[in-house]
Amino acid sequence: MDLPVIDLDVFLHQARDSVAVQEECKKAADALINFGALVLHDSRVSEDDNTHFLDLLEDYFALPMAELKKDERPELSYQIGVTLENTEKPKCAVDEPCLQVIERLEPSERPLDISGHQPDPKCRFFWQMVTKPPYETMFPGLNADNIVPDAPHIKERWQKTMNQWGSSMKNAVEGLTEMIAVGLCLPSGTFKEAGAYGPHLLAPTASDLRRYGGIDTILAGFHTDLNFLTIHGRSRYPGLHVWARNTGRRIPVRIPRGSYLLVQAGKQLEHITGGLIKAGFHEVVVSQATIDTIEQRKTDFPDRPLIRISSTFFWHLSSDYNLAPIPALAEQAQKVRAEQFCLGKDEGEEVVYQEMKVGEQVQQELKHIALMA
Repeated sequence: MDLPVIDLDVFLHQARDSVAVQEECKKAADALINFGALVLHDSRVSEDDNTHFLDLLEDYFALPMAELKKDERPELSYQIGVTLENTEKPKCAVDEPCLQVIERLEPSERPLDISGHQPDPKCRFFWQMVTKPPYETMFPGLNADNIVPDAPHIKERWQKTMNQWGSSMKNAVEGLTEMIAVGLCLPSGTFKEAGAYGPHLLAPTASDLRRYGGIDTILAGFHTDLNFLTIHGRSRYPGLHVWARNTGRRIPVRIPRGSYLLVQAGKQLEHITGGLIKAGFHEVVVSQATIDTIEQRKTDFPDRPLIRISSTFFWHLSSDYNLAPIPALAEQAQKVRAEQFCLGKDEGEEVVYQEMKVGEQVQQELKHIALMA
């Protein structure tokens, strides 16, 4: 994908003040500044854990719709349990700055058209991976208890499988937050401590390819994520495209086999860096590669559901944390913006990142995508 590969093992196993660690941390920070995305290697991540996770979620989303609906919590803005298909709307369809981003892309590199503002046909499940704060949060709806599905063949596997894979992704991304901080000349714990009590979410999506498997079907419209960092494991079906900052390219995601994960910056990271790091855009669509994989899996695994599961984790800052740009990073962002302008790269109108609680930022974003009234 022509994205930098960052080796978390270097950070975990070598002296923090070593040249190798300092260079790898700088490489990680620069990757997010320049591209908004990177590939992360962490030898602790097991492909088998991801396989068990994908099997479980395929089986879960193959349940009857009435059974799935039992796990729906709209009163909690769908921030726990299941979100059924045709509920969440892509914000970019009606967001002027986002539409301007699309206009600045070459026509051949633009996402599939989302101007109809139709809800995404994907489902989702949110499973929190949290440490409860030692205080009463101002945002209890964003920090609710998990839901375990009732179906016996799902329930018996659910917690162990979700926690095993969720912990792998959470540990990987928290290590990366420390690397990014060091690479930005901040104390290593700056971001990790700010997210110590964050409502982190193992957040798989599910798309029924029997019903939504036609070429160029939009499964998740062009968007950025509202959290701090999004981390992706391998899906069984292609279709995820990312736009790396400064490339202008629509990049099909191909995560290497083994202990590799794709990481993209989210809106909280953009906010706290004053725009030095920009949230990464992405979409999920049915491509020819998706269709080829569907046909192959029909032959190789005829008894398995044809459901595309995304192996996704959202890492958040704590809901009660005061979200405001770090002055030194905001100053650096202004310099980068000026350099980009001199190179003829228009990044649109300058964004004002107002101070607010993280929970307020999340609630604002949820309203834009029709998950909160």
